[in-house]
Amino acid sequence: QVQLVESGGGLVQPGGSLRVSCAASGSLFSIYTMGWYRQAPGMQRELVASITAGGSTNYADSVKGRFTISRDNAQNTVYLQMNSLNPEDTAVYYCNAAIRRTFGSGTRDYWGQGTQVTVSS
Repeated sequence: QVQLVESGGGLVQPGGSLRVSCAASGSLFSIYTMGWYRQAPGMQRELVASITAGGSTNYADSVKGRFTISRDNAQNTVYLQMNSLNPEDTAVYYCNAAIRRTFGSGTRDYWGQGTQVTVSS
């Protein structure tokens, strides 16, 4: 069993900052790429940022220079620091991780339950 549990969402004013976290637990032989996706009402889910086990990062153009993804491999946790937030960043943010549960198993994607981020005055 694998669980991804997100925390840290909420309401923030335009220009403000927020940090969301996602902790993986359960049977975790290896965790590969971890990432954050978001889905606004009526829109498709989109990649916000990802980070490999070695620390290489990738960002959507819309968040470059404002968001920073990081991870703590010892704690099996990924973070997303979001600065200079604007109303277009309002969405449900989902954590994603590519995980191998045991030595002999394959790798598959797991998702968190999502955390709401609302940017509004």
